[in-house]
Amino acid sequence: MSGHSKWATTKRKKAAIDAKRGKAFTKIIKEITIAAREGGGDPNGNPRLRLAVDNAKAVNMPADNIERAIKKATGELEGATYVELTYEGYGPAGVAVIVEVATDNKNRTVAEVRHIFSKNGGSMGEGGSVAWMFEKKGVVTLPKQNKTEDEVMEVVLDAGADDLQTEEDYFIIQTSIESFESVRKAVADKKLSVENASLQWIAKNMIAVAGEDAEKVIKLIESLEDCDDVQNVYTNADIDDSALN
Repeated sequence: MSGHSKWATTKRKKAAIDAKRGKAFTKIIKEITIAAREGGGDPNGNPRLRLAVDNAKAVNMPADNIERAIKKATGELEGATYVELTYEGYGPAGVAVIVEVATDNKNRTVAEVRHIFSKNGGSMGEGGSVAWMFEKKGVVTLPKQNKTEDEVMEVVLDAGADDLQTEEDYFIIQTSIESFESVRKAVADKKLSVENASLQWIAKNMIAVAGEDAEKVIKLIESLEDCDDVQNVYTNADIDDSALN
């Protein structure tokens, strides 16, 4: 799935740009706030918060920002209350799309997401309309750090990982939800740098898209990701390399 891999690489480069302009900070702060509100403000006793804090540190978020987000969630400081929602739909060429949002205004967000779908040749579906095409998995992204695939494979498979893919300058590790935390711990114990670790919707089967369809799918995904309330976008589109040049 070279096209899909290249799209994943392109998204990482875009994420680096987002980090520089603060958009990545906004998404992670929302995740920290939600995690702390639901499970308490101590990362040691709240795995979701610990994960969010680790991802914040990975993009060099200042400690003050992290602490302030936790205090807003626990009520020590005044702050917005975010609700998590998942929307499903179809894009150009019939590709499936899952959109995760964190919002303080559900009516505003659903209207914006529906508008983005329709404006870009897609349509929103009912809950469950496309989720059956995906599996929720843990994904850990590691820079290669002069490690070989065999070296990393030995660490993560012993910890319960399902799969390891090599992609340009990165290793992409997939785990079950149950094994996610043990794999993260194994990687940390070996002092391997982690660029990102998260639970993601992984498509069971990809749909190849090329040419004009691929360009339309990319435009839809990027438009969704640019929406302030959108946290993550997932698709089963296997995008042809030529659309990314």
